[in-house]
Amino acid sequence: MDSQQNNLALPISEQEKITFLSVLVALGKIDNNFDETEKKAIIDSAVMFGIPETKIPDILKDTPVDEIIASAAGITNRPLALSLIKEACLLANSDGDLSDDEVVFIGKLGEAMNIELEKVEQISRWVLDYLLLQEQEKIIFEKN
Repeated sequence: MDSQQNNLALPISEQEKITFLSVLVALGKIDNNFDETEKKAIIDSAVMFGIPETKIPDILKDTPVDEIIASAAGITNRPLALSLIKEACLLANSDGDLSDDEVVFIGKLGEAMNIELEKVEQISRWVLDYLLLQEQEKIIFEKN
């Protein structure tokens, strides 16, 4: 996961950080394959964000998707919302299998945060290009 806060000019509230990470947890669980690597990435991000350790279990708990989407509607900081869409697209594509449920979730997420569908699609295409370039880099520069 990118260091979201460092990429944004505006400060992010603790609640926005918790919502951001809760959205990623919900997305990670959509395919019923939320593994220890994903869990560790979320915990590491929570620590990086300065979220108290006592609040991390709330981020990781099973929350209904509609509640997660409703909480995301509270993110009105557009740069943060765009960053969340980017991170969601990266996460959804990280296992090489983008499911219909993940696509629908990201679409609803964008809608809840007032991000136009065209913008969500643009970010998704950028993420795919980015991932492809990373793979090409490994081949070109003979990296494992």
